[in-house]
Amino acid sequence: MPAPQLDHRKGLIITGIGGLFLTFDIPLIKLADGNSWSILMVRSITTFTAALVIWGIWSLVSGKARPLVPSRAGYLVGLLYGLSSIAFLSGVFLTSTANLVFILAFNPMFAALLSWIFLGERPKPVTLVAMFFMLVGVAIIVSEGISSGNWIGDMVAVVAAFLMACAITISRSTGEDMGLTAILSTCIPFVVAGSMVLTHSGYAIADPKWILLDGAIMMPIAFLCLATGPKYISGPEVGMFYLLETILAPIWVWIIFYETPSRQSLVGGLILIVTLVVHSLWQLRDAHRARTNLPRYPL
Repeated sequence: MPAPQLDHRKGLIITGIGGLFLTFDIPLIKLADGNSWSILMVRSITTFTAALVIWGIWSLVSGKARPLVPSRAGYLVGLLYGLSSIAFLSGVFLTSTANLVFILAFNPMFAALLSWIFLGERPKPVTLVAMFFMLVGVAIIVSEGISSGNWIGDMVAVVAAFLMACAITISRSTGEDMGLTAILSTCIPFVVAGSMVLTHSGYAIADPKWILLDGAIMMPIAFLCLATGPKYISGPEVGMFYLLETILAPIWVWIIFYETPSRQSLVGGLILIVTLVVHSLWQLRDAHRARTNLPRYPL
């Protein structure tokens, strides 16, 4: 199999693992049962510590110290991931799980748009059509928040999706491995959350073992895999794997907490999910055609 195909398959597997681990983030945050700043502080410092441990083991095994931030662009990527984490966790406490993950599903469309503007990767007509339908779905969800007075949480979710797409696009443009950079970016929300805990909210987490599990295992693996993906596959393809959280996170929360999405949220979310599934299947079909049409050379 040609090297580009192997790299692409490797990227799909790595990013898929990251997307799956990400689906457990919100349920574990809710199980910990604490205020938003305390949860963000503990989750961030645990993930940051795990990143240093991963880096130390990796460097020891390979015999050389891997750079934590591969280039100047990595600092910008880290800042964007850090701000996105703050916006995401704020959204967990300001809007419903379904609204949050449905809106975050707009991430691949943001990534496609940014790749078009800054990288010259023009989206295919089917992607432009998908953008339109996803925009309709997000508008339905956000309109519910506006009518009920809970629009701030929905807007925070939109900001989180946009910041994440910016980080993915920059990572893609450099072609560098930003896996550790993404995990180390948790020092930013830790500093912000820690200052808020000390000066305003105080520390309050009823069951910290869940957030420690989230920060020490689930998030490092998710961040590492999702941030490594752009090295091998396109930004929109990386964003597609956030669809796993869109589908599975509301199911986990419904099973554990009996949190039922509203009708408008379900309608908007259904539009988003169907659009993403159809678009993903279309991309897979095109990729399969490209592979089967590759010239074959004698060994």
